[in-house]
Amino acid sequence: MDVLVLAGGFGTRLRPLTEGRVKPLLSILDKTLLERVVEVVPAELVDRVIVAAGYGIEEMRAWAAGTDLPYEVVLSVEEEALGTGGAIALAREHMIGSGPVMVLNGDLVSSVDVAALVEHHSATGASVTLSLWEVEDPSRFGVCDLDSEGMIRRFQEKPAPGTEFSNLINAGCYLVEREVLASLGTHKHSMEREVFPGIAEAGGMAGLAFEGYFVDAGTPASFVEAAQVCIGAGRFETGSRCCESWFGDSGRRADVTRSSIGAGVTLAEDCVVVDSVVMDGANIGAGVRLSNCIVGEGASVSAGAELSGAVLGHGSSV
Repeated sequence: MDVLVLAGGFGTRLRPLTEGRVKPLLSILDKTLLERVVEVVPAELVDRVIVAAGYGIEEMRAWAAGTDLPYEVVLSVEEEALGTGGAIALAREHMIGSGPVMVLNGDLVSSVDVAALVEHHSATGASVTLSLWEVEDPSRFGVCDLDSEGMIRRFQEKPAPGTEFSNLINAGCYLVEREVLASLGTHKHSMEREVFPGIAEAGGMAGLAFEGYFVDAGTPASFVEAAQVCIGAGRFETGSRCCESWFGDSGRRADVTRSSIGAGVTLAEDCVVVDSVVMDGANIGAGVRLSNCIVGEGASVSAGAELSGAVLGHGSSV
C-alpha cells in the first residue's frame, strides 16, 4: 500500500520542544514520533512512506537520509496549509501503489489493528474505512454512527456537546480508495468536514473499532502518556524497562517512576522523576524533583530544583 502520514502542523502545543526540532522527529523512547505512527502498519504492507509536511523539510530529509529505516521516506511539501483534504490531494503525485491508500494522522500513538482494518475494508467494499475508538466525550472528534454491519451511516466532525449520536470517534487511521483521492482538489479543505459526511450518507464508509490504547501525542501531557503506553506495551527495541519506566542505557536509575529516561542522561543523587520524559543527554542535578515534565535533549536542571508540568527545550538550563 501507499502509506501517507499527515504531519503538516507546526507543533505549537509542544513548544519549546518544537523550536529547532520538527515535531515528527521528537523521540518517544527509542524511536521518533513519525516511526511510532507508522509502526502500527505491518511491515509486509509498507516499503514506502509519504509524509505530508509544511515545515522542517530539510531537517526531515537529512534525518531520512541518515537513518536506517525499513522503508523509504518521501516528502510531500505544502507551501501553505491545505487542510487534510488538500494535503492528501497534493500527495497523489508521490503515490505509486495500487489499491487503497493508508492515511495516518501524524500525532497518534495507538494499538490500532491495521491488518483487521484492511480485511474489513475489503469485506465491506467501502470507499473509505475508518479505525474507531470509544471515548466518554466525543465532541472534540469526528463522531461515527456505526451500524450492525460495520458501516458508518453518519459522520459529524466535532459536534456541539450533547448533539453527538455516538461515542465512537475517528481514530486517525483510515483507508481511502483511489476514486475518492481522484475527486479531491488541491485547494484548502477538510476530509472530516467536507468529504467524509457525504461518503457516509451515500453508504460508502465502513468503520472498525479497536481496543488497547489511543493517544494524541500533540500536547505535553499526552506526549508523556504516549511514552508511558509504549513502555507498558513493550514498544521499544533498545534499552530496558524497570519500575514502569524505560531507560535508554544502563545508567543510574535513581528514583524513577512511570517515566522514560533517554540514553546518556545523568541522574544525580537523590533526584526523583515521576510521570516524565527525560530525553537523550539531559543532566538532572542532585535532589531535583520532576513531576509531569518533559526535559529536552541536552537540557540541564540544577541541583535542588522542583518542577511540575514543565517543558524544557533542547539544550536549555533551569
